[in-house]
Amino acid sequence: MSDETRPARDETGTPAAPAGSHPATGPSPEPLRFFGTTWVRHDGGYALRRTAAAVGSLAAAAASCLVLRFAFDGLQIAGTGTFVGVLVVGMFAVCSALAFRHTWDGFGRRPDPDRESSLRGLLAIGFVGSLLAYFLRCLTEAPGEKLHRAEYETARARHEARTTRRTGNPARRRRG
Repeated sequence: MSDETRPARDETGTPAAPAGSHPATGPSPEPLRFFGTTWVRHDGGYALRRTAAAVGSLAAAAASCLVLRFAFDGLQIAGTGTFVGVLVVGMFAVCSALAFRHTWDGFGRRPDPDRESSLRGLLAIGFVGSLLAYFLRCLTEAPGEKLHRAEYETARARHEARTTRRTGNPARRRRG
């Protein structure tokens, strides 16, 4: 088979467009983690993926709490005292609450890269809050779907406005 008759392929090796169809014009949707582009039409196992993501994030949060419980038991066995125990529990509670809020806000708007890098340590400590935010968002939509849908619809509207053909001869317009 020569190169002229072979269908075009992207970097993953899959055909760029099905045989006999025209390549898509306009903006393409940005894929979401665990969902790809199934969020656009809610097809391709979207509901199953949402369910799996919700169950997975809840299970990960539960397992994380169990690990944190073992760590706290280790502090008690070491005899560090009540003050240290209260500090550790308070630290994880505050960091988890901040991580929850940061993750939840990130589903609605693009995060600031500078702020993201400065909060990296805090978000790592409060990972349980991030997992719970992901779980709760999966109950209503794919996390980040609302933001990506708004951006995609805006891009499609801009593309439609740019590619819509003008009607009539512009030279014959009246100047008023």
